[in-house]
Amino acid sequence: MSELLSGLSAAEIEHLRFTLIDWCLAHGLVVRPQPAVAAENRGGCLACHAPVALHPTPFPRACFNHAYAIQKGYNELYARIANDQTFLAGIMRDLGDVDDFTKSLWELHLEVQSDLTAAGRTEQDIYLGMFRSDYLVHAQEGLAPQIKQVEFNTVSSSFAGLATRTAELHRSMVKQGAYGPNFQATLADLPKNPATEGLAAGLAAAHSAYGVKDAIVLFVVQPGERNAFDQRWLEYALLETHGVHSVRLTLADVQSRTSTDESGKLRIGGVHTPTEVAVVYYRAGYSPDDYPSAEEWRGRKTLEASAAIKCPTLLTQLAGSKKVQQVLTDAGMVERFVDTKESADLVRSTFVKLHTLDTTEAGKEARRLALEQPERYVLKPSREGGGNNIYRDKIPEFLRTIPERQWPGYILMELILPPDRHNAIVRAGELFPATVVSELGIYGAVVWDKQGKILYNEPAGHLLRTKSKETDEGGVAAGFACIDSPWLTD
Repeated sequence: MSELLSGLSAAEIEHLRFTLIDWCLAHGLVVRPQPAVAAENRGGCLACHAPVALHPTPFPRACFNHAYAIQKGYNELYARIANDQTFLAGIMRDLGDVDDFTKSLWELHLEVQSDLTAAGRTEQDIYLGMFRSDYLVHAQEGLAPQIKQVEFNTVSSSFAGLATRTAELHRSMVKQGAYGPNFQATLADLPKNPATEGLAAGLAAAHSAYGVKDAIVLFVVQPGERNAFDQRWLEYALLETHGVHSVRLTLADVQSRTSTDESGKLRIGGVHTPTEVAVVYYRAGYSPDDYPSAEEWRGRKTLEASAAIKCPTLLTQLAGSKKVQQVLTDAGMVERFVDTKESADLVRSTFVKLHTLDTTEAGKEARRLALEQPERYVLKPSREGGGNNIYRDKIPEFLRTIPERQWPGYILMELILPPDRHNAIVRAGELFPATVVSELGIYGAVVWDKQGKILYNEPAGHLLRTKSKETDEGGVAAGFACIDSPWLTD
């Protein structure tokens, strides 16, 4: 069990486990169960607690504050990248030959642009980004801990709703004294998490920019979504705080449930008259698995060509590729998109070394490193989605299983060395004590226009994901980690 709970007896630990699970179930910190937990879930009526950390995990206060402070700069950086089609076209030329899914997204963007031109229409020129920048603390001996960026997410940045609840969970356990006399965290050390309201405010800002009061937000979701309650919290906050209604559809539903008029206005059929859609918010569409047939691709095209504000557009989604992250580490690339050296230096302070595996001289050197010193690296595909990374000594073996022409579709990233902590993961009713590492994500919401004017830009809460040190991957939905909250330490 966690050393931070050393004063608790076995009976007290069991009481804590039961109390924590009850709190989760009573407050909507839940997911739909896996088949192994509930073989049948008739009508979707069953839920179980989300995977959560038993207690908040210590995290350096200075690193937490730094991550928040830099998020507005990252929001603006990626908004400008998404506006630079020439820059992205060069990236896509490199990736198109080695990643069929990325190629399909890029070709769909070009197809939509061509169709709009032929129809004499212009695209929607206001855009919404609901981003998340993920970091690990790099703990190098003799130096102060620093945050280093793992990745930047531009599509379907999940868990804001459940992250808010998790902070409330841990604060409640502290208020109750459930962690015992040796647990030293106070409420002042456990920050509240405004992630739910932060992302709902971003959706509301885009809705306001669209300018039609009674229009709705369309959530594009995966069929059979187990993480639906995380998304529902955003829907409820959007309605209760901002008075904006929302509807959920899968990509396969789009063609049968929506229509567009000559001006491109998107409407969704309802019980009465069709309702205009102001914002399309994707919680699907980031993986090839989201497009099992041509129907899903047709749905994406319909939405992309519409006059609704997209979160994200195809270009913004492609801006989140690992290849863009790698190219930004090249000399002068960040400076291409930000106004001041100070802003560029702040962004660069979070970078680690990233290498392309192409056939340039730099790429050949990276290939040598991957094959001869793999213990220093993680190999990442350029596309989004958890569970796809290759770590350390598995890298050479993996590279030998794929054609060399596909190697440029991967990025070789220097491993970040986070400090070890002790906690327990509560999953499916059971406690799993472990030595753990934690990854901090900072959400951001930004609205901008085609000319690059920023209309709204705010940090929007945080997510702490914690996993066993023995597990390389860190995705909660992919089954590798749990949702946590930070215990800020000096």
